[in-house]
Amino acid sequence: MTIVVQKYGGSSLADADKIRDVARRVATSRDKGSDVVVVLSAMGKTTDSLITLAQQIADQPDDRELDVLLSTGELISCTLMAMALKSMGYEAISLSGAQAGIQTDTRYSRARIVSVEGKRIVKELHSGKIVIVAGFQGITEDMDITTLGRGGSDTTAVALAIALKADICEIYTDVKGVYTADPRIVTDARQLKDIGYDEMLEMATYGAKVMHSRAVELGGLYNMPILVASTFSEDPGTLIHGGSEMEVRNKVRAIVHDLNVAKVTIQGVPDKPGIASSIFDPLARDGISVDTIVQNASVDRVTDLTFTVAKSDLNRAMRVVEPVANTIGARGCVADSKLGKVSIVGTGMQNAPGYAARMFKSLYEKGINIELITTSEIRITCIIDESRVNDAILALHKTFDMDKVEDAVKLS
Repeated sequence: MTIVVQKYGGSSLADADKIRDVARRVATSRDKGSDVVVVLSAMGKTTDSLITLAQQIADQPDDRELDVLLSTGELISCTLMAMALKSMGYEAISLSGAQAGIQTDTRYSRARIVSVEGKRIVKELHSGKIVIVAGFQGITEDMDITTLGRGGSDTTAVALAIALKADICEIYTDVKGVYTADPRIVTDARQLKDIGYDEMLEMATYGAKVMHSRAVELGGLYNMPILVASTFSEDPGTLIHGGSEMEVRNKVRAIVHDLNVAKVTIQGVPDKPGIASSIFDPLARDGISVDTIVQNASVDRVTDLTFTVAKSDLNRAMRVVEPVANTIGARGCVADSKLGKVSIVGTGMQNAPGYAARMFKSLYEKGINIELITTSEIRITCIIDESRVNDAILALHKTFDMDKVEDAVKLS
């Protein structure tokens, strides 16, 4: 019998009626003859509420205890889903991340999955049960509960699909699929029928909230097809897979944006070997991810060094960097948290010149100043004032004719 892994997000489980609706969808999949493993997020805004509660108790909640607390949200969803399915006459069982065999490293609140031991899940499937697994969580070798960070339920679902050799991993959320831009900003944004792993990974990394980047990365590594679709409609959704497009008219597949951006500039940095390491090693040890890095040409062996971090990490980054700046003899540190990223993404751009020029011209014509630029083979990102991000998205969507449906020959 084939195995299907389905993941449902918090908005799909916000109340008892929605949980019953999801249970009926799960039951329909089971009736079609597939073994079904369901991965659930916490109901609605449960995780946010638990974080707020913890912060009311302690200014800086202990990481280990916070992970134990946050893991309870998914357990509530799972037990209620099992009850709903059983009331409909289906055999079902809820499992925590630990019971499902999800082993992680020891980094609380941002753990990585080390392995998945799926024997318990397989046993329950063979006994005819629908298996419901708590997303977003796992357990260390020392039996401590960990959480995988925001969006971690996506990663749980894809990891389980790979471990169980499922046919597909289905991610159900409150949107119909992956769009050419955020449809809340661009009213004529077009839903994509399918997209490759590389493009989706760039989109998820640089702002698209529909999928977690680690989940896409895992899917691409193991060639696991991922369907992104809506819990609330029968729309076919968007398939993320390894098929390649032989030729398309428009090389840009999507415009993505991210408002969680801050810039740190260390002024008057001595230009000598080892300085970059002394700045970025402490940031890495503190778990702060650095994105764009720009170092000006030095004058009299002194330069300015700028990098970006998530806005949510800015205070921590400044606490790390300011003492380092004093130690290395830099002039000082300044920060800017009123920034955003806007990116164009498409595999076809790597062999087609002119896309950067068109992007920059489009922003210039709207009077939008570019603070920093970062690129990959299939992405161009501009960091701009956060107040102009929506204007930039609308301009770029029009510049690259993203509203037009294009035909492509598929090579799979």
